[in-house]
Amino acid sequence: MRPMARNIHHEGAGPSQRQLRVGELIRRALSDALMRGDLHDPELDRTSITVGEVRMSPDLRHATVFVMPLGGGDVQAVIKALARNHGELRRAVTKAVTLKYAPDLRFRADESYDRMDETRRLLALDEVRRDLESPD
Repeated sequence: MRPMARNIHHEGAGPSQRQLRVGELIRRALSDALMRGDLHDPELDRTSITVGEVRMSPDLRHATVFVMPLGGGDVQAVIKALARNHGELRRAVTKAVTLKYAPDLRFRADESYDRMDETRRLLALDEVRRDLESPD
């Protein structure tokens, strides 16, 4: 069996326009389904969930969904509840977005908010503000 050829032109490159577009469509579909309360799970009904980003695999068969409960609730409990409702969420995506394959959904904690808070904290440090404000 011959090893799979790698496309050296795309190594290290970010996601394609198609991956970004499909990811955004899936993000909206999931957000809408969660907002409307289409799922019959009491844990999800009482929690507002932010779908921050959806990253698609190059073949569009896998979607990594980054979520965070509004107000900073127990993110692991929310991820478990979403995983329990994987089938219903996948059907909602399939109904809203026309794709050749219904993507497999993987739920992860959205840590971008924590990184933003840390960046703000660092920028507020006296040494950093002094360096940013000083003329070179």
